[in-house]
Order: sequence, then C-alpha cells, then structure tokens
Amino acid sequence: MKRSKKEQQDKNGKRRTRRDVAGKPARGADGARRVDGDSPAAGKLARKDYEKELAKLHGKLVKLQRWVQANGAKIVIVFEGRDGAGKGGAIKALTERVSPRVFRVIALPAPTRRERSQMYVQRYVPHLPAAGEIVIFDRSWYNRAGVERVMGLCTEEEAREFLKAVPLVEQAVVDSGVLLLKYWLEVSPDEQTRRLKQRMHDDRKIWKLSDMDLKSYSHWFDYSRARDEMFAASDTGFAPWFVVRSDDKKRARLNLIGHLLDRIPYEEVPRKPVKLPKRQKPHGYRDPKYPFKYVEERF
Repeated sequence: MKRSKKEQQDKNGKRRTRRDVAGKPARGADGARRVDGDSPAAGKLARKDYEKELAKLHGKLVKLQRWVQANGAKIVIVFEGRDGAGKGGAIKALTERVSPRVFRVIALPAPTRRERSQMYVQRYVPHLPAAGEIVIFDRSWYNRAGVERVMGLCTEEEAREFLKAVPLVEQAVVDSGVLLLKYWLEVSPDEQTRRLKQRMHDDRKIWKLSDMDLKSYSHWFDYSRARDEMFAASDTGFAPWFVVRSDDKKRARLNLIGHLLDRIPYEEVPRKPVKLPKRQKPHGYRDPKYPFKYVEERF
C-alpha cells in the first residue's frame, strides 16, 4: 500500500502524521505540548468519571474528619507550586464536602510592617492546628524560599538562613505531634501560559492574576533553581516533599487526595444510626400575616 507524503502507518495500522514521525513533542488532550517530567497519562479524564471518583474520595475524607475529631489528631497540609499550578482548585476539591471548622484553610496576605520585624515563621505559628484540626496552608512559610527570594523581597542571606533553619522548625512541629504533609504541584511552561492567558479573558478568574504573577512569569528558571534548592534543603524523612504533576487538573486532584488519605493512618469511627425525631405539634401557632420582603424569583 502506497503511503501519502502527509501520512505513514505503524505496524498496527494506526495513522501517524509527519509530526509524529519526526519525533516532535506530542500534544496532550489539553493542547499543551508534553515536556520531560510530565504525566504519561493519555487522554482527558471525562467529567463523569472524575466526579464519580471524587465522590468516593469525599466519603473517605468525611471518615477522616470524624477520626481526627475522635482522636484529637493534628494535621498540617502545605500546598506549594508555581502560579497557575492548580493549588486553589485542589484545595477546593479537598475541602468542599467537609467542615471548615475541622479543615481550616490558611492563605495569609502580604506581611504587615510589624510582621516583617518578627522572626520569619512567627506569623504562621498561631495557625498551627490544635487537637481535632486539619490546617491547610495555601502557600506557606516556603514563600521565603520561592517568591520572596526570586522577586527580591528578601536578601539572599535571609533566604539561605531560612533554608538552613526550616528543617529544625519542622522537626519541632512534628515532634509536637503534628502530621506534616507537603505537596508541590508541578505544571509545565506551556500549560502555565495557557492557564494564565485564560485568566486574562475570564471575568470569573481575572482576580487570580496579580501584578506579582505577571512579574513572576518571566522568571521560570529562577523559580526552578529556587525550587531545586528548597527541595535539597527541606525534603527530609520526617517532612518529605511530594510532587504532583498538575497539567491535568482533574487527575492531579484525585491523585493528591488519594495519596493524602494513604499517608494518614485513620480508621472508620463507628457512628450511631441517624434518625430524625418527631416534630412538635403547632399548639395553636398560625402563620403571621406579615408582609415579608421575598427575593425576586428570577430563575
């Protein structure tokens, strides 16, 4: 069979384009070129399949929540990664079916003048969990090793002092009975660009694109170097870093939550069957003839 110039066939009869034959980087289901280190998973995960798996994980997270409350456990989960890596979406998927009183999300603003005069980690300490709490840091003390270092918001000496001290601080946190889990969400350059451009033209997401995000965008390899040094200094046996490939957001969320559940030695706490009690009788109560101001029903 004669092959066209534009197409060739492999042994299984599958058509291959000239781009494939030339060995150029293939594109994923999201349209972004795959780079070294990207997830090998092929094809986009269907929303139906994603929601089905997420519902299962949500059920397990509710069991985890009950165990944490019953046993007085203390858990800290750190989310770090480049801008557009998917930290916010992963945290939302993690917390949308559990109690915000147990799963507390901490996303601190820029430090005040007073906080800048304190020991660096001091403003994070009050947010560490008490018994029966899970604290999620949407960015954390590792700002010093990342954005502050790259964007010149601290001196190089301050960054190095932080990297030297952070294992000692985390050892003290772990020794106090806290289970510390640290996740780095890794996004490829092409996918980051796609997501940031999408924010520029979406009224629902434009607020996510800060001036600092725009300034940071051109410093890709500076952030890579800072990340590498951060891992070398703080990837310890008692508080290791776990990397989540996040070009595919849905897969990343499922993988992260599943891994998190595997790392926590929780057990299902027995629960008494739930039964609604009987409602009281009206005993003469009647609906008032009050002119309630009802919200217009537009939908």
